[in-house]
Amino acid sequence: MKYLSTTFKVEAPSHELMQPCRELLADSCGEVGYESFVDTDEGIVGYVQQENYSESFVKELIAQFPIADVVITYTTEEIPDQDWNETWEAEGFEPIIVDGKVTIYDARHVEDTEQFSSPIQIGIHARNAFGTGNHETTRMMVSTLLGMPLSDRRVLDCGCGTGILGIVAIKCGAREVVAYDIDEFSSDNARHNAVLNGVGEQMDVLLGNAGVLSHVEGIFDVVLANINRNILLQDMEAFHGVMAQGASLVLSGFYEEDAPMLLQKAETLGLHEVSRKIENDWCCLVLSNNVLV
Repeated sequence: MKYLSTTFKVEAPSHELMQPCRELLADSCGEVGYESFVDTDEGIVGYVQQENYSESFVKELIAQFPIADVVITYTTEEIPDQDWNETWEAEGFEPIIVDGKVTIYDARHVEDTEQFSSPIQIGIHARNAFGTGNHETTRMMVSTLLGMPLSDRRVLDCGCGTGILGIVAIKCGAREVVAYDIDEFSSDNARHNAVLNGVGEQMDVLLGNAGVLSHVEGIFDVVLANINRNILLQDMEAFHGVMAQGASLVLSGFYEEDAPMLLQKAETLGLHEVSRKIENDWCCLVLSNNVLV
């Protein structure tokens, strides 16, 4: 999967307007397929899958930018097809403890797991894949799983990254996990991590987007999706289509301000909010298809 990076240079009328400009620009870019952003001194850098990039959309969002007297210029280039997390991976990550029950540690750099007192310990080899627990959304998803009845449940992990959520689900009693990711690095990495944690036989990892669900047999008791807002909106109907009656849909990867938009879509499918978590403005929603009484 090829990615492009677009470097946006923002010339604002005042220094105070720079951050609002960054936020509005990132929000607009998110609506046309960009997945993540990094702030720079002069603006932002956005990352988008090559197949989702449209220069005409970029030009249109700049032309319609809502703050007056702001000049935005940009350059877009292809990111080399390489392990772009290589430096971070070499340095590793510190163990992450969630709710005192799960420790997620860097399996490349930690050999002595007796130092961890939590009942569930998960080693991760992160290679070009999202999901170590460093990010708020992953921690909230893990915390949510810890509070759910997962014994003998069938779980779907959409956009699985390192496979961390599926592995947690199995460690918490799920009998089977089906996972998928559009990125080949991630799907391979998730399989590796499942085997590393002794759950390889219970976790089936597929390569592709939500379209793979048309080839998956059966339905699921829990559906997990820690992806960006636009993909969640696009794929929620597919998620709903494989949910058992009374199933839970756990969503994250978006800010709390975007929750109403997702809930509006959910309502059209007969899904309602059960609970939510918030951490540093990031949001995690639990939805259900149970009939409200």
